[in-house]
Amino acid sequence: MACALTTPFDLSGKIALITGARTGLGRGMALALAGAGADIVALGSSAMIETAELVRLAGRRFDALEVDLSKKFDAKAVVAEAGAAFGGIDILINNAGIIRRADLLDYSETDWDDVIDVNLKAVFLLSQAVARQMVETKRKGRIVNIASMLMFQGGIRVPAYSASKHGIAGLTKAMANELAAHGITVNAIAPGYMATDNTEALRHDPDRNAQISARIPMGRWGTPNDLATAVVFFVAPASGYVTGTVLPVDGGWLVR
Repeated sequence: MACALTTPFDLSGKIALITGARTGLGRGMALALAGAGADIVALGSSAMIETAELVRLAGRRFDALEVDLSKKFDAKAVVAEAGAAFGGIDILINNAGIIRRADLLDYSETDWDDVIDVNLKAVFLLSQAVARQMVETKRKGRIVNIASMLMFQGGIRVPAYSASKHGIAGLTKAMANELAAHGITVNAIAPGYMATDNTEALRHDPDRNAQISARIPMGRWGTPNDLATAVVFFVAPASGYVTGTVLPVDGGWLVR
């Protein structure tokens, strides 16, 4: 019988690439992984000064790449540069995302394309490039995608966002099927209503804020810290037999 892992959630020596780590959920997950021992390479469209400071205060190395995922980019080159920072990539967290709100009948093709490009196409391209590197270097890697409650529901005034997150669920399962043979797991986290930049408009709308808060059994909006244990679990050595899973972290929203 194999011995149990003495440090099942220790990420020492692991390198994590995280998109959208400047603020909110991305920064929170970067700090959670750094706290577990991982070094961080963050990808975003602007500087991530505060994230860098906090990761280094945690005693881990930090590097950043400025890449705008809303524009055409060379995923292979980006991943090669990210991997060169500290010697490869063990963990990919696809967190970056955007949202555009408008009534369905007025929703523009431009908004549709922008949201799908960042929330779904970029996830596929980065995951494909990282998975290739993991296979070539024989790393038993981890990929975690950030989904949403709207992968279970349709939402209101966010058709592209809802479609992109439903797509993330399917992509997660498809990648899990093909990469399992290489020892690479692919899972997703579906955050509930979180206090981030993306939900600022909702939180400042008294009626919508009250409606949402009343439905959350835990009685509050989530925070980036609420995703910490979920993301560490999915990327840890102990979770090597968990793949193709979507985990809601929602304060009970779905069961209400």
